Amino acid sequence: MAKQRQTEPKGLETIMGAARREGARGLPPVHLWNPPDCGDIDMRIAADGTWFYQKTPIGRAALVKLFASVLKREADKYFLVTPVEKCGITVDDAPFLAVELEVEEAAGGRVLHFRTNVDEWVACGPDHALRFDPESETGGLKPYLHVRRNLWAKVTRALFYDLVEFGEERDVAGERLFGIVSGGAFFAMAPADSLRDLR
Repeated sequence: MAKQRQTEPKGLETIMGAARREGARGLPPVHLWNPPDCGDIDMRIAADGTWFYQKTPIGRAALVKLFASVLKREADKYFLVTPVEKCGITVDDAPFLAVELEVEEAAGGRVLHFRTNVDEWVACGPDHALRFDPESETGGLKPYLHVRRNLWAKVTRALFYDLVEFGEERDVAGERLFGIVSGGAFFAMAPADSLRDLR
């Protein structure tokens, strides 16, 4: 246990240094890095998007953005990675939140642009899908936006209601579905009948 405590700060320093170096050229190519696993560190991303280190919230937005830039997901596990090491962290729900929505009415149709809680803008479309998962506690839906490389942002409740306003019904494989169109793609939310009370 004592050994783990001693190595954690060194791991974080390495990660921060690599993120700063690689970040000068844009998002680091973490999908190309496959370093050895150095074990887990006491870092957690809460469901509300707050990052914690050793159970203390990380208050500096710039530091959170730095860590977010080197976040990688492998199967159901999340890591902070550099070219030479990776450290596992805990993510309660999704690593990001979609907190702002801008609507572009383009020649090819509507495009929904989302800003995440780490100030990354994502244009929803075929490469950045929306998905809607059942929420067992409430019987409702939890919306998510694909950000990059199997990393998703949970769409805030306020934006979810905005999405419903832009929704439309379509017939898909013989079923009438309610969903969202963005970037030329249709993202089914649920059977149309089940959502009529939200509109």
